[in-house]
Amino acid sequence: MSNTMEYKGYVGSVEFSEEDGVLFGKVMGIRALISYEGESGRELLADFHSAVDEYLALCEEKGIEPERAYKGSFNVRISPELHRKISVCAAEQQISLNSFVENALLSSVAAK
Repeated sequence: MSNTMEYKGYVGSVEFSEEDGVLFGKVMGIRALISYEGESGRELLADFHSAVDEYLALCEEKGIEPERAYKGSFNVRISPELHRKISVCAAEQQISLNSFVENALLSSVAAK
């Protein structure tokens, strides 16, 4: 079972409210709040699709570019000592710091 779903390039969370007895979620990775809910998986999926479609239609109507999640850049805060160590390792391998970090992340997710 997955706790996410995807539609038109947007990834949405899947959560359950025991108190209300409903499934709910929100689109992840963007600043805009796009939420949805349903009493069943099918209802949740349909409301997710509808919420994304409404967001895209609203953006088009207003003439603005919709936010896109996971653009390929993010900030990572690490200790200065770790920063120094990975910079030295990247230089030794004659690759950029970005490439070094990308390779490390790829290795980490491939191991799962």
